[in-house]
Amino acid sequence: MKPIGWTSTRGLSSKRRTNFRDSWARALLPESRNVSSLKIPRRATAADHGYGARGPDVRIVECRASESAIQPAGGIALAEPIVLTAESEPVVQRFLEIIDLSTGGRVITVIEFVSPANKVPGDGLEKYKQKQAECRGAGVNLVEIDLTRTGRRQLLAHRWHEARQHDSTYQASIWRAAAAYRVELYPLRLAVPLPTLRIPLRPSDADAVLDLQSLVDAVYAASRYDRTTDYRAPPEPPLEGEEAVWADSLLKAAGRR
Repeated sequence: MKPIGWTSTRGLSSKRRTNFRDSWARALLPESRNVSSLKIPRRATAADHGYGARGPDVRIVECRASESAIQPAGGIALAEPIVLTAESEPVVQRFLEIIDLSTGGRVITVIEFVSPANKVPGDGLEKYKQKQAECRGAGVNLVEIDLTRTGRRQLLAHRWHEARQHDSTYQASIWRAAAAYRVELYPLRLAVPLPTLRIPLRPSDADAVLDLQSLVDAVYAASRYDRTTDYRAPPEPPLEGEEAVWADSLLKAAGRR
């Protein structure tokens, strides 16, 4: 069963995205270890539109309740509580960088696993666009993979107007610094296995390869998501049309509905 269409209610949780990035690192490193290495930087963004709920731990701040909040009943002395208020922490987003060891660690490729926070107006989107601009300005290859279904897609490919004509459940975009005036767009369909993508390195190097479906399957099995995902409930946002029919048929055949 192909699990990617049935992740969390708002796409992949931060833990699942981290699992995918770690798996990508293990998959890419054997091919590129002779010329490069991998690191996983991170950036912090403000929690916008509820997407910060999957961020790091919250800070608990102690404060006393106001007198008006606690009213005595029938002259009985009531215990006065200490009210704890949770403050949102910035959402930490990680991405992969392939670096060239022969030049002292120059970044040659960035791989972004798109978060829902990168697709709605707010701090997450602004910082994501800034990262896109930085990659283009520095001549760094940019690979973007969007396996979420919420928000408006903001891949670099969508700066080309015709990209909006190729709508699909998921998408990937690859921009090569050596061919700055073109971009590769990969429409990814729910009912079709995820593809193997070519990951650009230095112009003199052969592309690395990233087998998306195998990685999704491996992470899904290792994390035992088949035990924690309720396939009887519809995903959010709900599937529509042929995709809804296909998913329902698949789940019934597998005994999950």
